[in-house]
Amino acid sequence: MDKTADGWVSGFLGVLIFSGSLPATRVAVMDFDPVFLTVARAAIAGLLGLSLLLIFRQPRPTGAHLISLAIVAFGVVLGFPLLTALALKHVTSAHLIVFVGLLPLATAIFGVLRAGERPRPAFWLFSSLGSAAVVGFALLQGFAANPVGDLLMLAAIIVCGLGYAEGASLSRKLGGWQVISWALVLSLPFMLALAFLTMPVSFSSVDPAAWTGLAYVSVFSMLIGFVFWYRGLALGGVAGVGQLQLLQPFFGLALAATLLGEQVSWSMLAATGAIVLCVAGAKKFARQDPKGGAGRPR
Repeated sequence: MDKTADGWVSGFLGVLIFSGSLPATRVAVMDFDPVFLTVARAAIAGLLGLSLLLIFRQPRPTGAHLISLAIVAFGVVLGFPLLTALALKHVTSAHLIVFVGLLPLATAIFGVLRAGERPRPAFWLFSSLGSAAVVGFALLQGFAANPVGDLLMLAAIIVCGLGYAEGASLSRKLGGWQVISWALVLSLPFMLALAFLTMPVSFSSVDPAAWTGLAYVSVFSMLIGFVFWYRGLALGGVAGVGQLQLLQPFFGLALAATLLGEQVSWSMLAATGAIVLCVAGAKKFARQDPKGGAGRPR
């Protein structure tokens, strides 16, 4: 298998793993406090990441990498897990999965900002249409009834897009799995302390399903998924492999319906489809013409 094909396979596996994050979080927050769930999953993943770094004797990142690692940690270790966990206290995972359709767009926007590229005007057209589709969906579903959940999820998409873009850029220097592992280790002392402070007095009332959800988001969503995802971005290219995120809402809705029994309405499917089309158009025009000097990321 050549490097590019290997990157696409790795990216697809990463997206497939991430698709289970919201349903698993939904199950876990039924018995766990959202803050404890966020710090516990990060602490567990951080200990696993530290073990990997020690086993494979990875060199420490330089001081120049620390700011980027801090941004990755803020976006994908703390920001996205905490905001989605809080949002899921207000709405179903199927409802929020529609918003995930904006994640590739958020990643592209932050990629443009971090790389200093000048996207074509059509990029901003598709970007606006995609945002309008999400706002329209929220209004049709009764935004006034659940504004907190929707706003929290929009904030989660923004910080996650930042973390994805920063991590993809840094993975070219440190390697894919090393980026998420070092980001987890960087936040580990803080997360461990908060995990002990927010720990429930007793775990006797916690359902086995909630433990399963915690295990999934800790091991797969927080670590293994990123190993495949950042590896895919590094091998296959950010612009190309990043489009695989367009499949995530469809996988997520299927899991929410089959595993949680949540209702997936036609409006959810229609909104997801519209967002995917808009994001696909935006991604196409996110980079400059080859004549303009913006080439494919190496």
